[in-house]
Amino acid sequence: MSAADPTASTGAPARAWIANQPYLLLSITALCWAGNAIVGRLAAGHIPPVTLSFLRWSLAFLIILPFTWRQLRADWPAIRSHLGLMIVLSITGIGAFNTLQYWSLEYTEALNTLLLQSAGPLIVAVWSLVLLRVHLTVAQAAGIALSTVGVLTILTRGDLTAISQITFNKGDLIFLVALAIFGLYSVLTLKRPPMHGLSFVTFTFGCGAASLIPLLVWEIHTRPVMALDTKNLLSLVYVAIFPSTIAYLCFNRGVLLIGANRAAPFFHVVPVFGSIMAFVFLGEQPQIFHVLGFALVLAGVFAASRKQAS
Repeated sequence: MSAADPTASTGAPARAWIANQPYLLLSITALCWAGNAIVGRLAAGHIPPVTLSFLRWSLAFLIILPFTWRQLRADWPAIRSHLGLMIVLSITGIGAFNTLQYWSLEYTEALNTLLLQSAGPLIVAVWSLVLLRVHLTVAQAAGIALSTVGVLTILTRGDLTAISQITFNKGDLIFLVALAIFGLYSVLTLKRPPMHGLSFVTFTFGCGAASLIPLLVWEIHTRPVMALDTKNLLSLVYVAIFPSTIAYLCFNRGVLLIGANRAAPFFHVVPVFGSIMAFVFLGEQPQIFHVLGFALVLAGVFAASRKQAS
């Protein structure tokens, strides 16, 4: 969905309303990506990272293509005229980021991954400054800092001194590189040519999956092949539908509506949703530090993402 999307004004009322609610769209994105982190950790050691990423985006491409191919054909002249940028967006946001994320989960712990996720808004701010000359406002900086404290409160169970006990490893470094690449993608999406959002995700899903083929061939020859069991197949179906198709449609639209800097604080909502999922699916009990952390995160996101008075 883009600023020129016909669905924004002529589609069904409910769909048109949702398409213009950036905070709802970005919250849905965070919810889907929280689930992706859980599934990615469960898949580590069972599905090789390149295989998981390639099958994820290939399936997402096949799911969405029957509904978007007419729009994709109509927007092909715009895609072809900016093919270099579109390929870069496909490689960074689709191929590289997710492969590195799944690779990192083979080496690092969940606590480290969630902690490093807090660097996402700062990375986006740096890319925005370098590429777009967009400076972080005082409110955005304060909001990012406040939500970071909230994330740390949740991750350290209310004891911020526990940060000093965290050790970082190879997986953490890989995940930092992944975040830097996704920050670049987040900012570059604002430079994409005018086109329907469905055309954009369809092209990037397909091109991103295709960019992984050389690595997939190498992985098949160097690592055990994924077993075709129920657990692995369900994992693939989940990551193809929710953190791929649904989340990227919502994320791209949200960034288009409010910009990369104001959208970036929603990275902090991912570990919040991750903790809620732990309550629901793992039977963990909420504590006072969860409530305090959630409140700080939400306050920070509100401060950083709201539109500034002109």
